[in-house]
Amino acid sequence: MIDKKAIEEHIRGILIALGDDPDREGLIETPRRVAEMYEEVFAGMNYTNHELAQMLDKTFEEGLEDVHSGRVVCMKDIEMFSYCEHHMALMYDMKATVAYIPRGKVIGLSKIARICDMVGKRLQLQEKIGRDIADILSEIVGTEDVAVLIEGYHSCVSARGIKKTNAKTVSAELRGVFKTDPSLQLYLR
Repeated sequence: MIDKKAIEEHIRGILIALGDDPDREGLIETPRRVAEMYEEVFAGMNYTNHELAQMLDKTFEEGLEDVHSGRVVCMKDIEMFSYCEHHMALMYDMKATVAYIPRGKVIGLSKIARICDMVGKRLQLQEKIGRDIADILSEIVGTEDVAVLIEGYHSCVSARGIKKTNAKTVSAELRGVFKTDPSLQLYLR
């Protein structure tokens, strides 16, 4: 679990290390605010992929006995954010496209978005976000035929270092038939 008291103490220390006064009016509540924000934006760190799969396992099987490999479920433009594990910098304006081929059951659509949110709420790499989403979805729906495309901007690229504000990163996790069938990859565009 996230230790808010320790975060407050460390943020106070960072403010001092930056040469500022953590007791000045504008900063007095900053350590507490940052600890509360971290508890919210890093909530996904409290759970393993398996625990998230168990929490978000809401599937429907009735009427799906005729589902075959010609059907694809695809949810596009799922807005999300995360924080880069290298710089703790914001990954923003991220959009995920998640697709899978049902094998006798489908997941509630809101659960796909919740998977994306919770996976994003960790210190992450964009490539790992796609892998984690695919792992969780595969466990819930029982298929390896899963694809996750993520597009986003990284403030560690846009606000520091090389400062390329328009550089978008695109990553794809392709599994099962999505890896071998180009016609299925069209869903990711």
